[in-house]
Amino acid sequence: MDEIRISDLAVFANHGVMPEETALGQKFLVSLSLRRDLRPAALSGDLSRSVNYAEACAFTSEFLRGHTFALIESAAEALAAELLERYDIDSAAVELKKPWAPIGLPLECVSVRIERAWHTAYIALGSNLGDREAYLDGAVAALRSAAGCRVQRVSGFIVTEPYGGVEQGDFLNGCLELRTRLAPRELLELLHSIEGATHRERTVRWGPRTLDLDILYYDSLVLDSPVLTIPHPDLHNRDFVLRPLAEIAPQHRHPLLNRTTAQLLADLGLRDTDM
Repeated sequence: MDEIRISDLAVFANHGVMPEETALGQKFLVSLSLRRDLRPAALSGDLSRSVNYAEACAFTSEFLRGHTFALIESAAEALAAELLERYDIDSAAVELKKPWAPIGLPLECVSVRIERAWHTAYIALGSNLGDREAYLDGAVAALRSAAGCRVQRVSGFIVTEPYGGVEQGDFLNGCLELRTRLAPRELLELLHSIEGATHRERTVRWGPRTLDLDILYYDSLVLDSPVLTIPHPDLHNRDFVLRPLAEIAPQHRHPLLNRTTAQLLADLGLRDTDM
């Protein structure tokens, strides 16, 4: 990936754990790596298709001088988030150096370097209690307004029979594509909070629910933890997931099965025919 690098921008700001650091301030050196495709800008000579590094330097200086953080980790994290929101970039690496760190020993500097990026996640939506469409629309709206999230595409909603053998009403299901700078566990917590706002109860597995939000994919990540499995372990068996997902991401490839959404849906249809 192409990148624009800014090295050792000097900023006098008020960050630190010690009271004198926040009161008196000190010098910081900031280095940035802003990644995006620079070929369109290079071929056209159009600055609007790149990142104006002079403006990025001015913004970085203003941001760090206008805020106070106890930890330079927090300052770097906040700056990376603001850069991702402000500029059309795929990722932002921030290194924050502290040359005058008050540790009582000679050193050149201490520094923190972090890299944050936009990721693509696919989310399944479902409801079979109350005003099902209102619950799904509300979930889409909540994700649109959530910090660090941008809803890209939303499928149509389909009525499906319940899955898992529990007797209950039909579901309304859909999928959406989400561009997010949240980590997988943070995204899961956000989805749970949106579900909680609808008084979702987790009493019966595969039981009725006001709102169900599941992470299907997160980039090409493969994750298996006690609280979260990505890709969703049963998505290839679920017609009510694959049908709306195929509407918005037919060519997205399952990182373990090496099959696209369209292929998985066709495979499921063949299996159903054989049964």
